[in-house]
Amino acid sequence: MTRPGRTRERAMAQRKQAAVTSSVSAAAIAVIGLAGLLGSYRINLTPSEPLGLWQIVPLDRSPGVDDLVFICPPDTAAMHEARARGYLRSGLCPGHLAPLIKSVVAVAGQRVEIANEVTVDGRLVRASTVAEKDGEGRPLTRFSGGVVPGGEVFLHAAFAGSFDSRYFGPVPTSGILGLAREVLTYAP
Repeated sequence: MTRPGRTRERAMAQRKQAAVTSSVSAAAIAVIGLAGLLGSYRINLTPSEPLGLWQIVPLDRSPGVDDLVFICPPDTAAMHEARARGYLRSGLCPGHLAPLIKSVVAVAGQRVEIANEVTVDGRLVRASTVAEKDGEGRPLTRFSGGVVPGGEVFLHAAFAGSFDSRYFGPVPTSGILGLAREVLTYAP
């Protein structure tokens, strides 16, 4: 048989522990959020790259093939439609879009061809199958291909459902925030 005083003590201890846990969790979320807003850190919640905390590292040169970059999508009607369809998230980039994490697979002057898969200067891009429809059965428009114009890059992510340059074409390098470096991530 338990005493009423001991039951109350246990209940008080559990409430205190729950309050401490909640406070610590809230503080951690606030610190991560503040680092993202004020610093060079971002949280990736999309499956195109590993989930978790990433850092934006300044890029002090022209972007090159195989660079993994944070980039603001251009503020265009096509990107706003992509946001409405749920392909992009809201964020601090122009047009209230979130930055993307993508690999540069072609730079100015390189020829991109789009068929069932993507080729750059005749070389197949790994994991670049082009989907005809999105996950909800809506048709996707593919980029027609061509030479990447000066001041632009062609982006790709190996994730099959990635919304990248296969569908929206090359984007201005002026939107590149920096290189993307994993800090604390995991692949589901």
